[in-house]
Amino acid sequence: MTTIPSNISGFSVIPVQYNSSTTHYLYARSHASKSGSNTVLPDGRTLFLVNLPPDATERELVLFFKHSGTVEKVIFDFDVKELQNADSDSEDEDEDEQMDDAADEQPRKRRKGERVQAPVVIPLPAPPLRKLRKTGGSAYVIFLDPSSLERALASTSKPRAWLKSPEEPVGLAHYLARYTAARPPLDAVRAFADSSVELYEYELAKKKQKSKYRKGESIVDADGFTLVTRGGAYGKNLGGGVGVASKRFQRSGETSRNRGAKKDKKEKEGFYAFQKAEKQRSGLMELKRKWEEDKVKVEKLKAARRFKPY
Repeated sequence: MTTIPSNISGFSVIPVQYNSSTTHYLYARSHASKSGSNTVLPDGRTLFLVNLPPDATERELVLFFKHSGTVEKVIFDFDVKELQNADSDSEDEDEDEQMDDAADEQPRKRRKGERVQAPVVIPLPAPPLRKLRKTGGSAYVIFLDPSSLERALASTSKPRAWLKSPEEPVGLAHYLARYTAARPPLDAVRAFADSSVELYEYELAKKKQKSKYRKGESIVDADGFTLVTRGGAYGKNLGGGVGVASKRFQRSGETSRNRGAKKDKKEKEGFYAFQKAEKQRSGLMELKRKWEEDKVKVEKLKAARRFKPY
């Protein structure tokens, strides 16, 4: 039987007992940031782990290192950059919140019985599933005190059991639960869709209320001038009020709607073959009618000019 060394390239080897016939190995060392000060991963309390199982969860790592001390937080490798970016932007967010609070201090007039609360989207049923990561991933385990980190790095040749979370299925049960979650019942889908549409309509109406351009109201700038933009046949200014007529309307008096109607009417006449045949037939019938009328007129003229001696 081959013996596993307790330390490899500065990493402590931690054996994990999956079952009676399977042993997994974690590699751990104390984390030290390059800059010397890191609010996300504090020095002296952070344990860096390598070769994690692909289905490992935060709760399982907390239970695994429970014998060493209290675990404050577990951060997986892909989440570290997001947390660092969020920490750098926290100051800007605080300033924005202060500005929003100052704006909210102004009293707002509300009508009686007006609905203020936004609709809530009814979520689809989602069972607790594990997030599968790549094989051999890494994580940072942050302890509450430095002494816990020292106990976690102590060499242990005896494997410790890996406790699985009963709430989150593993193996084939995980994929069965994932398949079921991807096909929710129709009632749940209908409730989710209806609530999402209600929230969208609510936000759309709220956005329209916040618009500074209101119908019938002119927009005046800081210098006291009314903002005017050309548009349509008669022209209009932002919000309403006196407008500026377009040059085409000033010359001809035609609006764009009337011009479009005349153009459409001209294009539609004689477009189809039956329209041309109907037009020729109508012309022949009109000529025949006029011919009969002319014959009657001629007969009347002949009768009026006839010589009658007696």
